[in-house]
Amino acid sequence: MPNPTAAMIVIGDEILSGRTRDSNMHHLSGQLTEAGIDLKEVRVIGDEVDTIVSAVQAMSASYDHVFTSGGIGPTHDDITANCIAAAFGVSIDVRDDARAILATHYAKSGTELNEARLRMARIPEGASLIDNPVSAAPGFTLQNVHVMAGVPSVFQAMVQSVLPTLTGGAPLISKTLRIERGEGDIAGPLGALAVAFPDLSMGSYPFQKDGKYGAHIVIRGNDDAQIDDAMIQLQAAFP
Repeated sequence: MPNPTAAMIVIGDEILSGRTRDSNMHHLSGQLTEAGIDLKEVRVIGDEVDTIVSAVQAMSASYDHVFTSGGIGPTHDDITANCIAAAFGVSIDVRDDARAILATHYAKSGTELNEARLRMARIPEGASLIDNPVSAAPGFTLQNVHVMAGVPSVFQAMVQSVLPTLTGGAPLISKTLRIERGEGDIAGPLGALAVAFPDLSMGSYPFQKDGKYGAHIVIRGNDDAQIDDAMIQLQAAFP
C-alpha cells in the first residue's frame, strides 16, 4: 500500500519578498519522511484571500494531508483562518476553548487579552485545536488541513502535536554514493538503473571541487534491501 501523501502551503508576503527565509518546509519534510508520509508539493503564496482559498481547496482535494504555515497571528494581515473557513464554506468566530487557553496564558504574565490577541481564538466551525506549548495560541485542523503558525519554533511544536495523530506508512530510506565523474558519463548507467528499479527514486546532484567534476547520486525508497542492491550495481558501473 502506498504511503499517505501531503502538501504544504507557505503563506506570507514576507517570504515572497525575501525579507524572511522559510525554514518550516525543511523541518516538515524531514518529519514527514520519518513518519512515512510523502510530501508531494509545496506552494509559497502571498497574503491574498482568493489565492489562499483556491490553493487550500485544490490541495485538500489532491492530497491526504495539507499543512499550512503563517497568517494566524493577531494583526490585520493574518488572514489564514478566515481563508480556511471560506475554503470549506463554514463560519468562523471566537471559540470558548481557544479563548480559555489564551486567557490562562496571558493571565500568567499579567498581559491583557485585548481584541487583537483575541483574534487568535477565532476558529472555523468544526475544527479541532492544535496544541501550542510555546506561545499558547492554538493552530487548528479542519478536515485534512492542518493550520499552523509561521514562527519556526511554534510551527515545529505544532508539527509535534499533529504527527502522532496521523497514520503514516513506511519511512523513506535514502542512501548516497559520490561519483567523481561528469554527469554526462553518469547519465546512461543511472538511467538504465532507474528502469531496472522502478520502485526507487534516483537523483543526481552535481558538484565541482578542485577542478574535478562529480555528482552525489541519491537513491530513495522504502525497501532497504532493494536500495542496497541498486547501490551495488551503481558502484559496479563506476569502479
